[in-house]
Amino acid sequence: MNSHALAVLEFPRVLDVVAGHATSDLGAARIRALTPQADRSWLESEHARVAAVRAAAAGDDPWRPDPIPDLTSPLTRLRVIGAAWTGVELMAGATLLRSSRRTQAFLRDPKRPAIVRALLAPLLDALIAAPALEDLVEHAIQDDGTVKDDASPALRRIRRELRSAQGELVRILEREMSRLEPHHRVADMSVTVRNGRYVIPVRREARMASGAIVHDTSASGATLFVEPPAAVEFGNRMRELESDEIEEIDRILREITDQFRPRRDEIIATLGALVTLDSLYARARFGETYACAPVTLVPSREGFAIRNGRHPLLLAQGADVVPFDLEMRADERTLLVSGPNTGGKTVLLKAIGLISALAQSGIPAPVGPESRVAIFDDAFADVGDEQSIEASLSTFSAHLKNLAEILRLATPDSLVLVDELGSGTDPIEGAALGWAILEDLTARGTLTLATTHLGTLKELATQVPAVVNASLQFDAVALEPTYRLIKGIPGRSYGISIARRLRLPERVVDRAEERLPQQERDVAALIEQLENREEELNRRDAEAAAILDDARRRIADTARRERNVRERERLAERESRQDARRYLLDARTEIERTIKSLKAQGAEAVDQAGREARKRAEELAAHQNAELDRLEREEANVQRRAAPPSRRNEPIAVGDTVEVGTVGGKLGRVIELRDGDAIVAVGAIKLTVPRNSIARSEQRITSETASTWTGDLPEVHVPTEIDLRGMRPDEAESAVLQALDASVRADLRSLRIIHGKGTGALRDRVAEMLRKDTRVRAFRLGAWNEGGAGVTIAELS
Repeated sequence: MNSHALAVLEFPRVLDVVAGHATSDLGAARIRALTPQADRSWLESEHARVAAVRAAAAGDDPWRPDPIPDLTSPLTRLRVIGAAWTGVELMAGATLLRSSRRTQAFLRDPKRPAIVRALLAPLLDALIAAPALEDLVEHAIQDDGTVKDDASPALRRIRRELRSAQGELVRILEREMSRLEPHHRVADMSVTVRNGRYVIPVRREARMASGAIVHDTSASGATLFVEPPAAVEFGNRMRELESDEIEEIDRILREITDQFRPRRDEIIATLGALVTLDSLYARARFGETYACAPVTLVPSREGFAIRNGRHPLLLAQGADVVPFDLEMRADERTLLVSGPNTGGKTVLLKAIGLISALAQSGIPAPVGPESRVAIFDDAFADVGDEQSIEASLSTFSAHLKNLAEILRLATPDSLVLVDELGSGTDPIEGAALGWAILEDLTARGTLTLATTHLGTLKELATQVPAVVNASLQFDAVALEPTYRLIKGIPGRSYGISIARRLRLPERVVDRAEERLPQQERDVAALIEQLENREEELNRRDAEAAAILDDARRRIADTARRERNVRERERLAERESRQDARRYLLDARTEIERTIKSLKAQGAEAVDQAGREARKRAEELAAHQNAELDRLEREEANVQRRAAPPSRRNEPIAVGDTVEVGTVGGKLGRVIELRDGDAIVAVGAIKLTVPRNSIARSEQRITSETASTWTGDLPEVHVPTEIDLRGMRPDEAESAVLQALDASVRADLRSLRIIHGKGTGALRDRVAEMLRKDTRVRAFRLGAWNEGGAGVTIAELS
């Protein structure tokens, strides 16, 4: 896009807002250098990368860029053989390497979304990990860039000697100060440094008496800073040691710099990748902060559709922004917006231009979901007053200059934004000129958005195809703009209404209304009727939508209640039939006991009656069992109809829930597949059955659907908890397995395992056993009122 249009739209200010979300100066500079592009493939790739970073920066463990020092100049100097980095630059190099290593490890973590690792792979490949080089710098250089004493044995020795010489020199100078005559001393005198030499302050008259070397004087000239003869030798020794220290430091810095030099190209690539990631992070944070939804990029000739569009600068200022919706179909090429002043027309034009510029720069635009943003080859804007005294341009001349450039350069793939078209000159001539300009741009297919106050131009939509009127709603009662965009209806200027509201003399307002041409008054009345009708239709649409939502909610509630009632009916019938079957089985047991007793007494005559009673009880029990199976099938059918599309035709895998045909369609879980057979767990029993005798089931195995096996075994009490405290791990394992077997046979839903707190070894052993046992659906530590960490609750399948 041309720079004039971007400046008029205040695009650089928007880039500053986006750059404010960067974590480094280099990342912010990269944002400010972005310009709109027309390459659709590049734009889609860039928006995808921003979305990937947005995903990485969200969630419970968000990513944030590590520090990125500016090593541009040091890396350039690194090409010169023998050039050495300063200690500060070496610390910056180590910081860059550490940021590279941490960023690569974080974003390549398998826990990150796959889209993050896939889309950012080229950038992550450019990052290097050199922990040895990091350690080398951190071992030798302090955080402030000074070289550590331990950087080399020679430096350690030199600094030790230097500190010793310094201490001795200070003692000599203090001794010399103590020997001075009282009239030669100055107040608060102490050893100080002047011009690199250690000196003491004395009065001027003490110079001849001491025979010392003068290195400096005070501002008044009354105090001299002198080096006594006794201190000269130690001072010279210190200067020698300081020179040796500088030479050793330079050697260390060159030696470490030489370790960076072979990897210069890799470090440059790493710096570029980290800056790019910071740029993507800034754009992602901007999109997240201002709720920018992903957009679909389309060719400009297909039009565009902006949902919930907002001006980015108003959002950044924290203003209460009224969003707008605007759709331009492929056969609509010109939108003419009219309405009163301060109604938001200019803000609308700039918002549309900025949304397009942001999207074409790879930056999320402040729009809502399902928005389609057109890709333009260029954008032109004639917005605002650009008069110039120096260039001898009036307001109208400046407009004409911009419009001439637009007519010369705009293509069918361009975006043109014109504010107050036809203003600044005679209204009749301005309207004629504006009509011709819009006609020309519409004919060539340029997508044009223009605002105007001229009533003549509002008629353009009725005479030129592909031209559409629009307006920004205005509250005629409160005389305040509502900023709501209405497509298809031209706006009114409300000039006379505002004049009456502001208490201009009534006679003047009445006279003004009389002076309006009848045609203008008729058009204004027609527009008012259309606005009222549009408002009424919108109100009815909102009411209809509310009624429809309420009806859908009521239908869903009714259906849910019906399902709940049917479920309760089935549950009640199932429980009653289970009770009846249990009573019949109990009766059969009692019959058997009575028959045995009678036989023992020699009552052979009752044998036949006993057989008939036994047969009748078994028939009734079988009937109840058949009815229970019917209820299970009905419930399975209900669940199957309410469930998502069936997976019954998919291959059976380990862990699937299946119906086992060899045991009457009971539900089981596949444990293992062997050639043509399958090992299935049905309740507490494992069966080996042909694979063609099982079918995948959409039902879940619950305490109601799990199959239990009953027979003539006497009922036993099964405890709901087991205490393992004091047991060895092997004893505890055996006890837990027996308790699980008994609980499954008794159809218990859960088992409470008491293991105590202690060292946690017994708790870990229990957790490992439960994790491997397929009969355990889930397990957890007890709540505060269940025993806390000293108890594990196992939920059984």
